Amino acid sequence: MGAVGLIEKRVLLDASGVAQVLDRLATEVAGLVAHGPSAVIGIQTGGVHVARRILDRLAARGTPLPSVGTLDITLYRDDIGMTREQPQVRRTDIPFELSRTGVVLVDDVLFTGRTVRAALDALVDFGRPRFIRLAVLVDRGFREYPIQADCIGLRADTEPAERVQVELVETGAPADRVVVYERRA
Repeated sequence: MGAVGLIEKRVLLDASGVAQVLDRLATEVAGLVAHGPSAVIGIQTGGVHVARRILDRLAARGTPLPSVGTLDITLYRDDIGMTREQPQVRRTDIPFELSRTGVVLVDDVLFTGRTVRAALDALVDFGRPRFIRLAVLVDRGFREYPIQADCIGLRADTEPAERVQVELVETGAPADRVVVYERRA
């Protein structure tokens, strides 16, 4: 399911590894949402799938579920208009009062921090959360902003030019996995 113009370099997590990492993330998120009004909000698109997987694991354990939302950050990105491609705006759905709610923001891959910065800007337009914590499936480093995750599934050693892609069955992949791709020569 690789991206156009990229070749697969190595697999960081297979389906079993993804499941183990999600189990651990669910345990960490459960601790963050255990006290007071809380929510789990997935960043479109990959973070939404990871958030749903975490919530499924919490439900299977009988853990009381926090509120759930999705957040599109397209119009908050600092690179909007810098490419020829028209940005694809997706759905934001925060069907609860955000003010005074503890939020666990979920994304699939943390890289430069620009996506999370945009998500923080978008979130405060909806209210003033009690706290915001960040959970990511993969942290690959190379931050451009001083942003760090509170819950990390996997720290990946990658090169800046590589691309880390989380492939889940929900997105059409034949099996769950996390893959490093490089540009074709």
